[in-house]
Amino acid sequence: MSEVDVDLRGLGDFTANPYPYYERMRATGPVHTIRTDEFDRAWLVVGYEEGRAVLADARFGKDWRSLPGEAGGDPVNANMLGMDPPDHTRLRKLVAREFTSRRVEALRPRVEEITSGLLDAMLPSGRADLVDAFAFPLPMTVICELIGVPDLDRSAFRKMSNGVLAPGSAKEEGEAFRAMGAYLVELIEGKRRSPGEDLLSALIAAGHDGDDTLSPDELVGMAFLLLVAGHETTVNLISNGVRALLAHPDQLAALRADFGLLDGAIEEMLRYDGPVETATFRFALERAEIGGRVIEPGDPVLVSLAGSDRDPGRYPEPDRFDIRRDTQGHLAFGHGIHFCMGAPLARMEGRIAIRMLLERCPGLEADPDGAAPDWMPGTLIRGVRRLPVRW
Repeated sequence: MSEVDVDLRGLGDFTANPYPYYERMRATGPVHTIRTDEFDRAWLVVGYEEGRAVLADARFGKDWRSLPGEAGGDPVNANMLGMDPPDHTRLRKLVAREFTSRRVEALRPRVEEITSGLLDAMLPSGRADLVDAFAFPLPMTVICELIGVPDLDRSAFRKMSNGVLAPGSAKEEGEAFRAMGAYLVELIEGKRRSPGEDLLSALIAAGHDGDDTLSPDELVGMAFLLLVAGHETTVNLISNGVRALLAHPDQLAALRADFGLLDGAIEEMLRYDGPVETATFRFALERAEIGGRVIEPGDPVLVSLAGSDRDPGRYPEPDRFDIRRDTQGHLAFGHGIHFCMGAPLARMEGRIAIRMLLERCPGLEADPDGAAPDWMPGTLIRGVRRLPVRW
C-alpha cells in the first residue's frame, strides 16, 4: 500500500468537523495525497486558487468510462456530471434548453406555497426534526413537480439517495445503485406512456431527436442527476444554514432584524458549511503540476470545496460565520463547465425557506432534548440526517 500524507479513515471526528484537518493540511501546502474508503491513494486539493483552477482545467477528466477496466458500468452514472466534452456539452445543452431562468422564477409562488404548507403542518407541535419535516420535503416536492413525478415514493427515494451519496458501506452503496437504476427505468417507462409538459418528458422526447440523441443509459443518468442533485444539495443548504445561524446568535439576530441581509446570508451559509464537501472525482488525463505536486496520468483528484472555501488566502478569518461577508467566488456550487445548473433554484428555495422559517418561528432554537448530530458519512455530502429544533 503506497504512502499518503493523510489517511482520512483513521480520523474519528473528521466527518463531524473536517475543517481543522483542512487547515492543518493547507499549512503545509494546498495539495495532498490521501487515503479514503473509496481510494487507496488520491490527491486532495484544499487551497482555494488551486481548487478553482483544477475545477476548470481540461487536463482533469470526469468520464470514468474511459479508465482501464471501467467500460460500461451502472447507467445511473451515465450523466453529465461524469462526462467530458463533447458528450457533456451535448447533455448540458439539452437540460439548459428546458431548465431556464424563466422556468425557475415561475416556480417562486409554488415554492412559497409548499413552504407555507410545510410550516403549517410543523408548527403546532412546538418541536420537530427540521430535516424530516421541512428541509427534505420542500426541495423534494419542488424538483418532483418540475420534472413531472409528483407521485414519487419519497421515503423510498430518500433511502436510495442516501445510500448512493453517503453510503455506510460498499455493500449498501452497491444495493442503492442497483435499486436506484431499476427505480428510474420504471419511472421513465411510466413517463413514456404518459408524457406531460415537464422536464423529464421533454428529455425523453429529446431521445428521439436526430440532433440530440439520448441513449437509454444517458436518460437514466439524467433522471438520476436531476432528482438527486435537484434535492440533496438544497436539503443540506437549508439544514446547514439553520445550524450555522443557531450556533451564531448574533448573526441570527442581525438577519431577523434586517432581511435585506438574506441574500448575503445564503451565500455565507454556502461558503461556511456548504452542502457538498468534496467535488466528485476527476482524474489526470496527462502529467500535471498543481500546488507544487506532480500528478501522474490516471491519478484520482478530489477538490475539497469545503476546504477551499475556508482558505484564509481568499477569505480573511475563514472560520468566522459572517452574513455581511463578501463571499464572491465561493466554490460551493463548483466552477467551470460542471458548475451546478440548479444553483439559481437552490438559492431561491434557500432564501424562501430560511426567511419563512425565521418569520414564523421567532423562538427557533436547537432542541436540547434532541439526539446528537447524525452526520452523513463520506466526504461528498456535508450535512446531518436529523436536526432537532423547537420554538
